Amino acid sequence: MDSLFINKSDNIFLAGHNGLVGSAFQNQLKKDGYKNIFTIDKKNLDLRKEHEVKSYLSQNNFDLIIIAAAKVGGVLANYNNSVEFFNDNIQIQNNLINNAYLNNINKLIFLGSSCIYPKNINHPIKEEDLLTGELEKTNEAYALAKITGLKLCNYYNVKHNTSYRCLMPTNLYGENDNFDTKNGHVIPSLIKKFYTAETTNSDIEIWGSGNAKREFLYVNDLADALSFILQLNDQVFFSGNKTKNTHLNIGTGADISIMDLVNMLKTFFAIKGKIFYNTSKLEGVSRKLLDITKISSMGWKPKTNLNDGLSKTINFFRNNIAKK
Repeated sequence: MDSLFINKSDNIFLAGHNGLVGSAFQNQLKKDGYKNIFTIDKKNLDLRKEHEVKSYLSQNNFDLIIIAAAKVGGVLANYNNSVEFFNDNIQIQNNLINNAYLNNINKLIFLGSSCIYPKNINHPIKEEDLLTGELEKTNEAYALAKITGLKLCNYYNVKHNTSYRCLMPTNLYGENDNFDTKNGHVIPSLIKKFYTAETTNSDIEIWGSGNAKREFLYVNDLADALSFILQLNDQVFFSGNKTKNTHLNIGTGADISIMDLVNMLKTFFAIKGKIFYNTSKLEGVSRKLLDITKISSMGWKPKTNLNDGLSKTINFFRNNIAKK
């Protein structure tokens, strides 16, 4: 049996530590007792520039790279900025993955997204469903970039026996998210809309019919999954087959309609205005629910139900974002 993936004294480079996922990962790693966590701000290292990444990695002795850095956004941001979402993510991940190998860093965690899967697929979606159908057009550029990163990790694993692990989380939410009504993801943008309606007595516009269903994972549960995965040896993580099993779904195993989510959010705010659904707006794929059988069979499960996660996220927003 292989040894554990990493040790508490290993040097870990966490790319993207200021974002929603990266900040949760950093807190988890510290809580778990990892002593050598390295981070750097984007003003000092542009991950899109290969020469900067090459220089930085060559000057440090990292045992593991965690790629939480990415250009992300909601359905409108993806749709309107497809070139940037494709190019920026391709550059970030290729620079880190390729230069990890060139600097003898054989352990890496790559974060993808559930949008890598086909839009017309049976649910729940299994890891094996990758590349079996057409992608959703509204976030195709981002999905293609993430698929490319996943495949590059797989090619290195097959050819060079690296341990480049890809995690495919479902829709995430939590503290340090982008609470923007136009470019943010579903939950943070809705929280901002509800807060605005609460403070101005205005109506709330919901994009789409409200019938689309989504699975939501509290970001600290993803960080907990990372903690779990860092202790798995290669035999367990890859299920004994590095050629086939590069990525792992991470979710809750349950989804909710946007309409039901809106009704749940309504209980956290004093709303006097009306809530209406604008069916002329983009709403993306009709359903997206991951099959989490593999990670569940390994011994991990999420800890935070949606109501509790929303409560924590809304409290963070009220105390840290709304007051600014």
